[in-house]
Amino acid sequence: MSDVSGPSRTGGPAREGRTGGVGRPRSGRGAGVGRRLVRVASLVVALGLWQLLTSLDVRLWLRFDQFPTVVEVASAFADRLGTEAYRQDLGHSLRRITVGFLLAAVLGVAAGTAVARSRWAADLLGPLVEVVRPVPAIALVPVAILLLPTNEQGIVFITCAAALFPVLVSTRHAVRALSPVWEEAVLTMGGGRARVLFSVVLPGALPGIFGGLSVGIGVAWICVISAEMISGEYGVGYRTWQDYTVVDYPGVFVGMATIGALGWLTSTAVEALGRRVTAWLPRPADRVPAGPARTPGTTRSAGPAAAPDTAPTADSASSAESAASATSAPAVSLPEKEPVR
Repeated sequence: MSDVSGPSRTGGPAREGRTGGVGRPRSGRGAGVGRRLVRVASLVVALGLWQLLTSLDVRLWLRFDQFPTVVEVASAFADRLGTEAYRQDLGHSLRRITVGFLLAAVLGVAAGTAVARSRWAADLLGPLVEVVRPVPAIALVPVAILLLPTNEQGIVFITCAAALFPVLVSTRHAVRALSPVWEEAVLTMGGGRARVLFSVVLPGALPGIFGGLSVGIGVAWICVISAEMISGEYGVGYRTWQDYTVVDYPGVFVGMATIGALGWLTSTAVEALGRRVTAWLPRPADRVPAGPARTPGTTRSAGPAAAPDTAPTADSASSAESAASATSAPAVSLPEKEPVR
């Protein structure tokens, strides 16, 4: 037993991947800094190209002479940043996206799990989901105006409808992809349906659920901005549309930059929450390399797939004969076979 467990406990070949072995190289701090520099450089190059094309009034096929320069947009953003109207618009948009997205997350996870686990739920909700899902959420603006008493509730309804279906579909696929072995193990140990749901189904489906949440938050921002442009009174989308109607193009780009920053921050928050909740999953830097290392004392399991193609040797024949003699008590003793030389 000491030969089998020794190398793996003392940092031998079996644990070589954890210390940056050949099978699993570990990226250092320099690689992370290099990636951040590349990301910053890509933004700087894009802004520099924008400033160059607009300042020179380039007009080939695309009309950059109609665009405001980066300096003009930055000046408009600095003027608007400290105003009460800008903070009020941010507050309205963030409140709408938060309420609508949370409703979509709860309803989407619950409905997706029910459709994947229950035949009755699949028969009742499945056709309705497949009929309503292709309808763009922004096309529900007339429905929201007729159905709900205020514009605020209508915008929240459209935001929820936009994020609902990505979460629902991702949850449904994630739950259906779970192995039934885990559920059978819990049931064998005496667990009930609630135990299976909260200990097996939901934890196992979390990666797929957060994938749907990441998609849903982006779609929700698209629809909340569109709804604010159509029927809103406050919000980033409403202010952007008002700037367009008064031909304030730097203000329009300020609104677009604000929308992009808010979308990036909320999407990053959802992904960070997903990584924290699913911290038990193996990460790309922690995965075991293909072809696990074998210690000197380990042997392969003799399953049907590992059956040798060659004829049995004298050692295998003697081992099989000794095993047969240990498990049975023959009445007549057989003569010993001479070993093959």
